[in-house]
Amino acid sequence: MQTQLISLLGEYLRELSSLKGYSSNTVKSYSADLRGFIDFQAAENGAAGRDEPEARDLTIENLRNYLWFVTKESAAKSTVARKATALRMFTAWCYEHKFILVDPGLRLKSPKLDRPLPAVVSAEAMKQLLSWVAETATVDNPTGIRDLLVFELLYSTGARVSELASLNLDSIDYERGLLSIIGKGDKQRMVPFGEPASRALDLWLQEGRPVFMNEQSGDALLLTAKGKRLGVRQIFDLVAKNLAAIPLVSPGVGAGAGKGGAMGPHAMRHSFATHLLDGGADLRSVQELLGHANLATTQIYTHVSVERLRDSYKQAHPRA
Repeated sequence: MQTQLISLLGEYLRELSSLKGYSSNTVKSYSADLRGFIDFQAAENGAAGRDEPEARDLTIENLRNYLWFVTKESAAKSTVARKATALRMFTAWCYEHKFILVDPGLRLKSPKLDRPLPAVVSAEAMKQLLSWVAETATVDNPTGIRDLLVFELLYSTGARVSELASLNLDSIDYERGLLSIIGKGDKQRMVPFGEPASRALDLWLQEGRPVFMNEQSGDALLLTAKGKRLGVRQIFDLVAKNLAAIPLVSPGVGAGAGKGGAMGPHAMRHSFATHLLDGGADLRSVQELLGHANLATTQIYTHVSVERLRDSYKQAHPRA
């Protein structure tokens, strides 16, 4: 049985891609992290006069030595944590396929991360932003109509920029006011959208999209002026540019506090989640709407809401 790590890695990556539906970027990231370990172990084995790394080299000592080496190379905590995750997943796969008798990844710990709170646009600033964008959405400006729909859908559904770019005409359930979103791992979720987003959608389909549509358009919902599907990079630039003009951002929250220019388009998603929780939505519902596999990922927004509450207290209470 072939047990060289480089061969096992190839088999593992093919399974991630074909059977588990991981994106090409995710597979590429895991490949780089695991090849780093294999290269490190090859150097260690060579110095000891041994052969190329094999499954038997997947020991807790070797895994820890590699993470220690990466840390000494001044890698960020987040980088070390990511590599530890990649190693744990790989050793679990090797154990599951009986290439090793014990899974050393179970004992491999990641460094604790100082997780910053996400930047959030205040409800007041969001209203102002959407008002600005709506002013350009006139029948003689199809680009403005499309841009309004981009912002309304991002804020109304909490979709990621990549998810928004991949929407098709049949992603919309008009009768029930739902959007079918394909998220990470090709998982589908149904997310409701509000009346303002519905109006922006109607305006785009009636007055905007027909102007841009051509034989290249297919069933893509959002189009460029040349009739092609609007890409992730284009949406990112559009949203970031408009966020940079926002003078009001939730104070003391996230890297973008105080100035919209420091925030990327993911701030729309952060704002969607935080405003839902501020309005009384339960955490499980927000998790479903965001498409988070783990509730712990969603819980960061409860901290954001607490920070907003603390800031309001400090500003308003005379004895704060």
